[in-house]
This record gives sequence, structure tokens and C-alpha cells, in this order.
Amino acid sequence: MLSPSELTQSLKSEARRLGFAHAGCSPAADVVTMPHLNNWLDAGMNGEMEYMQTRRDAYRHPRSVMESVVSVLVLALPYQTTAPVTEQPLSGRIARYAWGTSDYHDVIHKRLKQLCKFAQTLDDDVVTRGVVDTAPLLEREFAQKSGMGWAAKNTMVINREIGSYFFLAALLINQPLEYDDPFVADHCGTCTACLDACPTDAFVSPRVLDANKCISYLTIEHRSPIDVELRPQMGDWILGCDICQEVCPWNRKPEPMGETVFEPQEQFNPLSLVELFDLTDDAFRTRFRKTPLWRPKRRGILRNAAIALGNEANPDAVTALCKGLNDGEPLVRGASAWALRQINSPVGKEQLQLRESVEGDKYVLSEIRGTYRSM
Repeated sequence: MLSPSELTQSLKSEARRLGFAHAGCSPAADVVTMPHLNNWLDAGMNGEMEYMQTRRDAYRHPRSVMESVVSVLVLALPYQTTAPVTEQPLSGRIARYAWGTSDYHDVIHKRLKQLCKFAQTLDDDVVTRGVVDTAPLLEREFAQKSGMGWAAKNTMVINREIGSYFFLAALLINQPLEYDDPFVADHCGTCTACLDACPTDAFVSPRVLDANKCISYLTIEHRSPIDVELRPQMGDWILGCDICQEVCPWNRKPEPMGETVFEPQEQFNPLSLVELFDLTDDAFRTRFRKTPLWRPKRRGILRNAAIALGNEANPDAVTALCKGLNDGEPLVRGASAWALRQINSPVGKEQLQLRESVEGDKYVLSEIRGTYRSM
């Protein structure tokens, strides 16, 4: 039987070999930020992420994820690579974590499985479970408890060496480990750059994010029409948003160190928008099935693309948006109608009138007529 110190050092060494830039250990304990989470959920700041309400109590302790858990090994996998491409006409921005060829869940799960297998070779009594961000585990609290960094004003975890451009993962284990000291300092100081830069004013206060206004949430998790008042502030973001990280002083220092799998692909950085409206469901699945763009599905990405084109108001987008106006998905038709109204071209007006004469969906009709109001 290995000692807690020997087991810890072996696991950390293997984690580094697998590409994790930081590994810290914390005891599995009750979550101290549970009152904050309850207040946040009670205020409805989780938006349409109803799963957070239904499994609220599961966040209280890691044993809801693995009953026999004793320790939590928190891991950081950087994804910062190269700088984003400058703006281009008729294109949309994707958050840098999604520039590569693979979904980060797949990348991290594969490495966690390797780490779990390694842990079991150390001792027959070892039981583990690896999680990324789909289990009811408040990884950010355990990251702070394991000495990884502090909870920043933009709700991200910041590490002094690698900034905040990293994924969090965790290995739950049924053995005691040698625990790291919690990170107790707050190095945000008086800086409010992230709060001031948010286009939609999504931060209610430092460390309190209203998901209903967050561009990242709106473009990924929100499945309904987006609030009309928020659309202009979304700019050209198609999937996610990096603004509150881009302005953070702690992200100016770290050198690019992300895995090659996260290196930007030309077709994603930036993403050409007009061609998206030519993709059938099958074509969209073929192109994006293994990437983060699959999460919002075709209807969500085309909704976002239409809003971005409407914000750009480039007449060259009218042809693509007219295709969207006649799409099989009401969500896409509605967003395309809004975008065509922003561009206000003769062809767009004509197509809106034609669509109105045959449209049977009340929501889409309200977008065509400019009467849609978010509930």
C-alpha cells in the first residue's frame, strides 16, 4: 500500500506526463459556496440550464458523484494557443477553446481514463472516477482548495502562471492524498476590467454572473430566441465569448501552451457565416459532429450566425439570410427575419413580405413584423 505522499506524487507525475499543466489535491468535503449557489439558482440566473435546479443538492459534496470518494485531484489543461485572427467581413468569432478539431470533453475524458487506469495499477484497492464539467461537481471551488488559483471577478479560476485559459477536470479517488494548501489570496485587487468590458452587463456584481445575459451561455446553452435587447451587444460571437478573459491582465503574461489539438483551424478562426446556410442537417453533422459547435446543434449555430450578420448589416449577407428565412427551423427563420430587418435592403424587404404571406409560426411572424418581445 502506497503512502498518501507516494500516491499523490505518482498521480501528479502521471498527470503531467498526460499534458495537464497543474495538479492539486483537496480533501472531498462539503462545498462552502453552497449558499452562493442557492442564491444564484433562486434568482434564476441559471437561465434555461434547468438541470442545475433539479440536481441542486448533488453539488453539496463530491460523494454525489462517487460515493466512496475521499480526495479530489484537480487538473488544469491549457488551451491558449495563438492570437485570434482580426475581424473579417461576413464571419463570426468562436471562443478560443473551440478553435481545434476536437471537443475538449473527448480529449480530456481520454486522458482521464488513462490516469484512472494508471491509478489502479498502483494499488488494487484504488477506486477512481474522472469528471470534466458534466457531473455535479463545483470544480472551481475545489481548484481553489487545491491551491490552483483564485476565483476571479469574472467567475473564472486564475492561476498566476497560466492565467485562465485552461479547462478544469478532476479525478475523484477513494484514498487519502497529500493535500495542497488552499489558495487564499485574491490577486484581482481593484481591477474591474472584466466587469467593465462585458457588452451585455452580465455581471451583477464581482463573481456573480447572470447567465441570462452572458454571450457564452446565449450562444451555446440557450435554446430559445435570444432577447432582442441583447442581440446588438452580441457582436459577431457565434459560439462562446472570450471578452472577459481577453482584457484580464493575468492573461497577457502566459505564453501560448495549449495542446496541438486546440490549435486554430482556418475554417473556425474566424468562421465564414454565409456558407452555413447551405448546410443541411446531415452536412452540418458531418462537418461539426466532433467539435464544440455540435453542442448548440445546427439550429442554434444558424440562429447565432443570423444575429451576427444582422449586427454587421452587410448587404452581401442578404442572399444567405433569405435562405435562413425559408429554413425548416422556426428559430432560424425568426433570427434571419430579424437580421434582414437590420440590413433593410429592397430584396430583403420583398422576401420578408413573401415569407409573411405563407408563414404559420406565430413567433416567426412576430420577428418578421418587428413585434417580437422576449418573455
